[in-house]
Amino acid sequence: MKYRRLGRNGPQVSAISMGRGAAAINFESPEVDDFNAAIHRALDVGVNFFDSSDAYWGTRHEVLLSRALKGRRNAVMIATKFGNIDMPDGKKGTNGRPEYVHKCCDESLKRMGLDVIDIYFLHRVDPGVPIEDTVGAMSELISRGKVRFIGICEASVKTLRRAHAEHPLTALQTEYSLWFRESEKDILPACKELGVGYIAYAPLGRGLLTGNIKRVEDIPETDRRRRHPRFFPENIARNVALVTELETMARRYDASPAQIALAWILAQWEGVVPIPGTNSAKNVEQNAAAVDIKINVKDIARLSEIFAIGAGAGERYMPGALKGVGI
Repeated sequence: MKYRRLGRNGPQVSAISMGRGAAAINFESPEVDDFNAAIHRALDVGVNFFDSSDAYWGTRHEVLLSRALKGRRNAVMIATKFGNIDMPDGKKGTNGRPEYVHKCCDESLKRMGLDVIDIYFLHRVDPGVPIEDTVGAMSELISRGKVRFIGICEASVKTLRRAHAEHPLTALQTEYSLWFRESEKDILPACKELGVGYIAYAPLGRGLLTGNIKRVEDIPETDRRRRHPRFFPENIARNVALVTELETMARRYDASPAQIALAWILAQWEGVVPIPGTNSAKNVEQNAAAVDIKINVKDIARLSEIFAIGAGAGERYMPGALKGVGI
């Protein structure tokens, strides 16, 4: 494994780190064994940064992750998030009020059995609360020894700058992959300028870039990805056609399409850390191996041309969810 500094003054983390897998797991389900095996394999191959949220799997992801990392706390960096909430009507909401910041942090610490959270993220910006108030409360967590570093997710450049001025951010987290490159327009340059690390979630396009999804039927009926426009019947054929060219290049490198997609991200900027999510130990091992793949400059440019902004079909979220990003 190779390592990168997250932000100008942040911690060293594995260049390929680990996010949440797509399939939700219950505490008593047999898939817990697979989840544990994936986390343990990640540790074996040198992954030291694990990302969670109090919104993942109804807080179960935090608990399962902490259980899987039991006895290895001092060897890893753990991130979790707050502020992305479920409303009584079933819709998504946000909460960035200072008192809520402290409440959520205390609850996550208790759930995970931690004394301190390494990186604490605002999961979604609350448009009804000045970002300075939210980040100010997060900085209080640092002074109280409950959090080491802070970051925000899915923010606009304007919000990023205001937040960073209130308290230096270690990282910004948003979607970034060959399939979704919109952040290259403004967010990524701003992070470089400010010295804020960039955590790329869904770096494999939520599975699209693995080559394993050719049609809608390849996604389980209960999988939330069926609600993502990129996988709608009218869009998926165009997206799969792009991935076919990725597969062709991967064969030349004797690699998987996922590995080439991750290697492309790593080549964009040394401050980017992708966090592919999986509950499979085999996938963890393959993802980690991407750090050793060297794509030549010509092929990097070719991939950027194939997957130019606008080349893919469908938005990454439904319209209602899109309203909650880029604030």
